[in-house]
Amino acid sequence: MAKKGGKRKIIGMVSEDSGNRTYYTVKNTMNSPDKLRIRKYDPKTRKHVWYEETKKSLGRNEVKPRKG
Repeated sequence: MAKKGGKRKIIGMVSEDSGNRTYYTVKNTMNSPDKLRIRKYDPKTRKHVWYEETKKSLGRNEVKPRKG
């Protein structure tokens, strides 16, 4: 997984057909700054569709300020 302060970020992959975020992966933002687009299997539609990169919405990539 991603280390603290590293160049690699956790990203979610969203299906273009169903809109579900099924896959998560890690990518190096320095080597590939463009959005990642991969053709993968979508279990909801039961076929291979295009998946596009989105930000992982759990807040693990952002540094939150400390309270106190």
